[in-house]
Amino acid sequence: MAASSTTISFSSSLSSARPLSSSSSARRSSSLPSAARRSRIPAVRAKIREIFMPALSSTMTEGKIVSWIKSEGDRLSKGESVVVVESDKADMDVETFYDGILAAIVVPDGEVAPVGAPIGLLAESEDEIPLAKAQAQSKSHSSSSSSPPPPPPAPVPESPAPEPVKAAASSPVSDGPRKIVATPYAKKLAKQHKVDIKSLAGTGPFGRITAEDVEAAAGIETKKPPPPAAAAAVVAPVAAAAPAAALLPGSTIVPFTTMQSAVSKNMVESLSVPTFRVGYPVTTDALDALYERVKPKGVTMTVILAKAAAMALVQHPVVNSSCKDGKSFTYNSNINIAVAVAIDGGLITPVLQDADKLDIYLLSQRWKELVKKARSKQLQPNEYNSGTFTLSNLGMFGVDRFDAILPPGQGAIMAVGASKPTPIAGKDGFFTVKSKMLVNVTADHRIVYGADLAAFLQTFAKIIENPDSLTL
Repeated sequence: MAASSTTISFSSSLSSARPLSSSSSARRSSSLPSAARRSRIPAVRAKIREIFMPALSSTMTEGKIVSWIKSEGDRLSKGESVVVVESDKADMDVETFYDGILAAIVVPDGEVAPVGAPIGLLAESEDEIPLAKAQAQSKSHSSSSSSPPPPPPAPVPESPAPEPVKAAASSPVSDGPRKIVATPYAKKLAKQHKVDIKSLAGTGPFGRITAEDVEAAAGIETKKPPPPAAAAAVVAPVAAAAPAAALLPGSTIVPFTTMQSAVSKNMVESLSVPTFRVGYPVTTDALDALYERVKPKGVTMTVILAKAAAMALVQHPVVNSSCKDGKSFTYNSNINIAVAVAIDGGLITPVLQDADKLDIYLLSQRWKELVKKARSKQLQPNEYNSGTFTLSNLGMFGVDRFDAILPPGQGAIMAVGASKPTPIAGKDGFFTVKSKMLVNVTADHRIVYGADLAAFLQTFAKIIENPDSLTL
C-alpha cells in the first residue's frame, strides 16, 4: 500500500509583529540558556499518514473498496492487511507499510476512488485520532464540493424576425434621368398590361425590375409555392428532431463492473492498432495421441498449445515483440504466454511466464494455480499483465474458427479452434481422414509482416505435427 507522511506542526502563539534582524536575534538567543530556548519554542508534532488507493496494475485508474478488514480504532502492524481492493483484474488484500491506529476511513465499502487518492488515515497514537477524523471529514467535504455542478441548459437562441425588404424606392434617387434596368419578361409584361415601367422601383439585384414588380403594379396576384417540408423541419425544436430511444418493456440497464470497464477500455484502445489476420490448418493426430498419454498426469490441451507457441516464438522473436508508442518496438527478453480465461463477470489473461523454459508438467501445475487464483480474483498484477503473446482457445466448445482481438501492447494473439476429422486427398489420389484444427493469428502490422507470421505458423504446425519435443 502506498502511504505518505503528512506532518502537522503546532507552535506557540508567541510571535513578534516585526521580524528581528539576524544579528539581534543571534545575540538574544546566545544570551539565553539552551534550556530556556527550548522552553520558549514548544512544539507538538502529530504524524498522520494517508493510506492511498494503490495502483494494482498498469491499466488501473481507479479501484473499488470491496471491504475493510480493519475497523476504525484498530491498531495495525507493519505488513498487516487492512483493506480489500477490487482492481480492473482482481481483488487484492492491501497491506500497511507502517505501525499505527486506523483513525479514519475516508472511502467506505462499495465506493470507488481514483488511484493515489486517500482512502484512510493512520495515526501514531490515540491522541491524534480526533485530528485525523477532522482531517478525514474535511477531505470528504472537499471532494464533494470539488465536483462541478451540472451545467445549466444552453439557452435556445431565438431566431430574429426577418426584416421587411425595403423597396428600392426608399433609397435616394437622383433628380436626373436614370437608366431603366428590367428583365426581358418584365418589359413584355409591362407592355402587355400597359404599365409605365419607368415609374417602377425594381426589387431584383441592383434595382433590376422583375416580372413580379410589374405584376404587383398591375394588381395581378402571384401564386407563391408552399415552403418545402425541410424548411419546416428546421424551425422544429431540436429535441423533437432527435427523440430519445425508449427502452423495451422489461429491459434493465446494468452498469459495467470494474473488470468489464477495463476490458471495454482495452478493446476500444486496440482499435487504434493496424492489425491483420492469417489462418493456418494444422494436422493434430499426433497431438491428440500425445494428449491422451499426458492427460492422466494433469496436463491440459491449453498448456500443450501454450508450450508449442512458446517454442515457435523462440525461433521467431519478432512475433513476440511489442510496440507501445508507435515510434519503436521492443524485442522482449522473456516469452510469457497469456491465456484468455472467462470468469464470472469478465475476462482475464493469466500469464505462464517463461513458458519456453519449463516442461509441460511444471507448466500444468503452474496453470492450475493461476486458474484457481483467477476464479477467486486473487491474481497478483505480474500474473496477468506481463504477457508478451496471448493464446485464446475455444476448441473445447466445438468452435472451429474465430478471430481474436489483439491486446494493447502485444505483437500477436493466437485463436485456436476445435480439431475435427477432415478428408484429405493424398498424392496417390486416395482419400484419408485426418484431424485438423484451424489456427488464426491476429498481429500488429507495424512490427509483424505477413511473411513473419506465415513462417511462425509453419514452425508452430511442425511442432504440433511432431510433438515429441514438447515432452523434453
